[in-house]
Amino acid sequence: MLGTAAIEVEGARVDVRPTDVRRTPQASEVYDIVEITTDRGTTVCRYYEAQGARTGVVMVGGTGGGFDTPARGLYPRLAQDLPNHRISALRVQYRHPADLVESVFDTVLGLRYLESQGVAAAGVVGHSLGGAVTIQAAANVPAVRTVVTIATQATGTEPVAALGGRAAILLVHGDADPVLSHTASEEVYRRAGEPRRLVIYEGAGHTLDETAESLYVEVKAWLLKHLPGTLV
Repeated sequence: MLGTAAIEVEGARVDVRPTDVRRTPQASEVYDIVEITTDRGTTVCRYYEAQGARTGVVMVGGTGGGFDTPARGLYPRLAQDLPNHRISALRVQYRHPADLVESVFDTVLGLRYLESQGVAAAGVVGHSLGGAVTIQAAANVPAVRTVVTIATQATGTEPVAALGGRAAILLVHGDADPVLSHTASEEVYRRAGEPRRLVIYEGAGHTLDETAESLYVEVKAWLLKHLPGTLV
């Protein structure tokens, strides 16, 4: 069972009180379903376990809800590949995908689940709203060593300045994004500390489908570089 803890998001303190954790293998899938029940509802995750892994990555989407993913299946591709490098992966489904505070709550639950499975160092990857979610989650979970934001919003990313020296950050955006301008990632980059990297893809939209393969290579290489003890 995960213990009780508290997080702070946008000046609000939120208590995390898990009451039940259920893991269910899926016969025809490479992941298990993990359901974490709290007094705020049940957060559902897909867990791609690397046996004995001490590192892990949590991936979250935007306001679309479900197990959404940018870049033509970036998240399922990464989730199936990372265990080959001794990295467990967890995809988190938001309970309330338009709510920043509740989405951070879900993501922190995912990170704490990985910790309960022996993960000591973690990465977080988020698209759109998920960019702000991952930065907030990283600020609340000391085990996070790297953050990747994809087409992030600027709102809610203020804690990025405090991550410098502890969590490396990669910011990726398309310069043809009609939903969130690439200037949002540029703004976050200016406030971030080292190690940091900003990649702007020419002609790419909000989901970066146009540069899916390049993005996959970029994100995977960043995670392998900044998560300790991985197989490169």
